[in-house]
Amino acid sequence: MENKIIILGAGIAGISAAYHIQKKYPYAQIKVFEKTNDWGGLCGGFYVASSLGDFWFDHMVHLSFADNAYVQNIFHTSSKPIRHIPIPTNYYNNIWLKHPAQNNLYPLPIEEKIAVLKDMINNKNKKENLSNFEEWLYAQYGNYFTENFPLKYTRKYWSVEAKDLSTSWVSNRLYTPSLEEILQGAMSDQTPNTYYAQEMRYPESGHYRSFFQTLKEQIDITYNKEVSMIDTQKKIIFFSDNTQESYNHLISTIPITIMAKITDKAPKEVIYAAQNLKATSTAIVSLGFKKNDIAKNLWFYIYDEDKLFARVYSPSFKSPNNAPNGCSSLQAEIYFSDLKPLNVIINNQDPKTYLLNHTIDNFIQMGICKKEDIICQDFRILPYANVIFTHNMESNRSIVLKYLADKKIISCGRFGEWDYLWSDQSFLSGKNAAEKLELKK
Repeated sequence: MENKIIILGAGIAGISAAYHIQKKYPYAQIKVFEKTNDWGGLCGGFYVASSLGDFWFDHMVHLSFADNAYVQNIFHTSSKPIRHIPIPTNYYNNIWLKHPAQNNLYPLPIEEKIAVLKDMINNKNKKENLSNFEEWLYAQYGNYFTENFPLKYTRKYWSVEAKDLSTSWVSNRLYTPSLEEILQGAMSDQTPNTYYAQEMRYPESGHYRSFFQTLKEQIDITYNKEVSMIDTQKKIIFFSDNTQESYNHLISTIPITIMAKITDKAPKEVIYAAQNLKATSTAIVSLGFKKNDIAKNLWFYIYDEDKLFARVYSPSFKSPNNAPNGCSSLQAEIYFSDLKPLNVIINNQDPKTYLLNHTIDNFIQMGICKKEDIICQDFRILPYANVIFTHNMESNRSIVLKYLADKKIISCGRFGEWDYLWSDQSFLSGKNAAEKLELKK
């Protein structure tokens, strides 16, 4: 029996799947098809030219904090890491606070600190049987802090209200400090780092995707191949360039919302479930500066809702090789979705012009840079950023994934599993997909 395996998508999950299949079944015929003209997916990036040289920008902030020994070995063998202690900051009402803000209130005006502390100490919000993320926030942090910090950030980052989110994704992503930590952080700026990862890693040479560069070099990738339809009965993939490819086994990293549309004759309940799966998109504004000291941290969060960007990171802080000598860089992320469209956010103005000007003007107002410091700029939209954990997401996801499994399609990666996967988890998702295959010689 022929063992022809097609993998759709050359992001980290697709490359991982191809690599692990090749290791286990060296006799298999493996082909990877990528929609775009480059590899890496969300872990990829792009260059922006300037008068002083090229700047590299990843697709949003990417740093590895993988604790899995196997993943670390693969990543660090491919590219030696720069090791960072993550010390992000927060911007709120013209004030910079250490992260997380809930136990680093020291810079706030005394009246506001009292309001936060009084509310946290006297927090009478229900602590059990929490039905949504909003209730979870009130239970952890009280009313004042919740309403002025995470509720605002949720609207910006998730593009929905906190009450519209479940709590299944929270895990250790949001820190819940003790009363002693809250009081210490309100009275002193000498607080320990309580971020959920104590070390972040980025490739010393190359870019974030360099962590799996050696794997990519061992596999066959065909670019500019967008799938238009899959005939799962005849096992044929049709591409938008009017070519087609047969397969014996199929692994997909394509978002399952798209897969439900392009597989033949998907039932109405599958189409309906897929339509009710929501994800954010990101408009990214990337700026290069002729000074090397613009970026003070790896990244920071912005709570003010008049500033549309939710998060800003520095590629040059991650690695000086991401910018020309003597230069630095920042990238701002503006999130939107079907539930909160970009044209609504920017009042139907031209996204590129509006968001470039909006970001630059606010950076100047925040004291981050001067206009004359900027030597290059770029605007682009990434259609898929994060899965939105709406209340029926898990049940809708199960319907679509079961349908694909019944069609003998193995789905992996962030949007193939439709889950909040970090890069190391996406890598392992590809490995797990490879392990599901049972080939005969």
